[in-house]
Amino acid sequence: MARKGMFVNDNNYGLYPVIPLRNTIVVPYTITPLLVGRDQSIGAAEASLVSDKKIICVTQKHQTEYDESPKAKNLYRIGTLCTILQVLKLPDGTMRLLVEGNNRILVERFYKTKDYLNAYFLKIDKILSQSKVEVEALLRSFKKAFRQYVNLNKSIPEEALIPLSETTRPEEFFYYALANMQLEIEKKQQLFEIDDLFESISQIYRIVVEEIQILKLEYKIDGTVKTRLNKLQKEYYLTEQLKAIHKELGLTKEERTDLLDFQEKIKKANLSEEARKKAEDELKRFSRMNTYSPEYSVTHTYLTWILDLPWDEPKLKEFDLGTAQKILDEDHYGLTKVKERILEYLAVVQLAKKVKGQILCFVGPPGVGKTSLGKSIARAMDRKFVRLSLGGVRDEAEIRGHRRTYVGSLPGVIIQSMKKAGTCNPLIMMDEIDKMSMDFRGDPASALLEVLDPEQNNSFRDHYLDFEYDLSQVIFITTANTLTSIPQPLLDRMEVIELPGYTAFEKINIATGHLVPKVLKEHDLKGKIELSYQKTALEKIIKLYTREAGVRELERQIAKILRKVAKKFIEGKIRKKVNIKNSDLEEFLGIPKHLYSEVNRKDAVGIVTGLAWTMFGGETLQVEIVKVKGAGKLKLTGQLGSVMQESAEAAYSYARLHAKKYGIGEDFYKKFDLHLHIPEGAIPKDGPSAGITIITAIVSVLSKKKVKHNLAMTGEITLSGNILPIGGLAEKLIAVKRAKIKNVIIPKKNEPNLKEIQEEIKKGLNVILVDKVEEVLDISLRK
Repeated sequence: MARKGMFVNDNNYGLYPVIPLRNTIVVPYTITPLLVGRDQSIGAAEASLVSDKKIICVTQKHQTEYDESPKAKNLYRIGTLCTILQVLKLPDGTMRLLVEGNNRILVERFYKTKDYLNAYFLKIDKILSQSKVEVEALLRSFKKAFRQYVNLNKSIPEEALIPLSETTRPEEFFYYALANMQLEIEKKQQLFEIDDLFESISQIYRIVVEEIQILKLEYKIDGTVKTRLNKLQKEYYLTEQLKAIHKELGLTKEERTDLLDFQEKIKKANLSEEARKKAEDELKRFSRMNTYSPEYSVTHTYLTWILDLPWDEPKLKEFDLGTAQKILDEDHYGLTKVKERILEYLAVVQLAKKVKGQILCFVGPPGVGKTSLGKSIARAMDRKFVRLSLGGVRDEAEIRGHRRTYVGSLPGVIIQSMKKAGTCNPLIMMDEIDKMSMDFRGDPASALLEVLDPEQNNSFRDHYLDFEYDLSQVIFITTANTLTSIPQPLLDRMEVIELPGYTAFEKINIATGHLVPKVLKEHDLKGKIELSYQKTALEKIIKLYTREAGVRELERQIAKILRKVAKKFIEGKIRKKVNIKNSDLEEFLGIPKHLYSEVNRKDAVGIVTGLAWTMFGGETLQVEIVKVKGAGKLKLTGQLGSVMQESAEAAYSYARLHAKKYGIGEDFYKKFDLHLHIPEGAIPKDGPSAGITIITAIVSVLSKKKVKHNLAMTGEITLSGNILPIGGLAEKLIAVKRAKIKNVIIPKKNEPNLKEIQEEIKKGLNVILVDKVEEVLDISLRK
């Protein structure tokens, strides 16, 4: 057994370190560079260098999981005994070797040490089975073919032919050719392993002849392609020359086609007088323009926009009020006032036979159906529906368009919507009109003043078109969550229709008639799963799993249940028909999210339930106040806005003025501080409608009288004790019902609003109308 650094060499036999090769082969009589990076190969090279620099190079059969340390079964047995001529150690630890192939060998047995692989070998040179004359004849033919192969193959340098003339021995020429041929490693190894030299040369000769035929075919294909390209280039050059000649004489064919097309369209289009003059002037300029001029494409685009707009007077389509009513009822539950206003408009149109654009503004919390209602109106009136979102719009040019002096300028969204509709009388819905803002680029709300004024929009002027366009036949509908952020001049041009939040009863009907079928359709499960809900289950979802004025969260909860039902159905745990009961909800939706525990359920001093209106609907508001020793300071916490702070100060002054009447020490402001807090401090709160709530809490804590718990209130106060009206009454009453409170105090001046509210909302509520603060305190405080 040989030790490290001690190797056996008996001319024809021996034991030397082994370097396994990947994707290459080393053959005798050739010098080959090798990059050695594997630890086992580096160890073999270092062992060889401290001995006689002899090393065995054998090729791996294929890439395997044992790549870093290949096993004997993954190595070929026929390899080459080599001498290391040069060594260069690289900074990354790898080695670059230059090895010279000496002899063809047969590995009899591999022998592995700790650091590298050794092999016992036997030298086996190729044998010559034919006569020298036959070999010489074959060799001459092969040399001639190989020279042709090298000349045709661009990847083999011409210098490769130099050793060819110097080689006289057949085996040397074979190995040289094998090393330089572009063949797969497996094919090269097969030729290398053939023992008969004549057979080896014959086979490589056949391969070279095949390669020459393939290379000649490649050259032929390349030549054909180049010829075609040259022909195309020639044609292109001549065509351009012809265009230049035509340009001197007049118009090119393409330009003439565009020009004639525009002329024909302008002639046929029912343009206004101003638009026709503008189009004809631009057409004259267009006829004199060079195709390569930047103005050419600008004018082409401008004329295209003019002619793509709808110009013909719309034909009024016959419609039936009953059908319109049916469509509105199918798409939306409730919304009686809104539907009534739409049907009134349709009745006028049917009688007058004249269309007059109307601007409606739907105001309400998210999810109550403002946008979808617009679609239903368009369907009921058989009009094209176009929706555009104004949320985040802060540039006036987005409404009126950019002037054509700017590169890439286009008309504004109004003209784009008209082109998209393709008719003069579409229904255009402007979503989120309250979310517009303004900056140095202008105020888009001001730009809408002309659009949304029925007396002005018959002559709307877009900056890009630069002529008047009639929008009077368009029905504009806008939507908003709140009116506070809409400028007053813009609001004055719209008829506001409020959409209050839905009651639990309405939500149950919407869920049964609209949401459940919609969710089944969206998930493509209609007919595959039959899903129904018990009424009590829907009530529980609405009250304990959602808190919203609309129905979007309710729709998400229904979809969540459907997904879980579908999963159980696939697993075979349930049948096709499923009826959701109360007891199933915690399994499908988890524990309830909203328990309304924040409402005080016991009579208490200084704790009063107020009402607030937000863009998401009505909410209950818990007002708490405590009395501590001090010097008459009023501390306000809970992120109260400036208006609410002023209401608190007014309530405090009223309490000081009327202290004796309610059994309060007249000098309390000298002895005590009051701390007023409204919980959920992370949420900003503002508005004057909490005035009566705050005064009730102050008088309660100072007089030590308890406030009735089953009572909510809303109303603005004055220093003289009057109560002023508030907004969002319907939403606030819905919040009262949701919190299961029976009695609610509201300003008497809101009585007209109360009459307009649906009976379903008022049902079960004891609504108390008051004019003075004294009435509120008499009703709310225990004696």
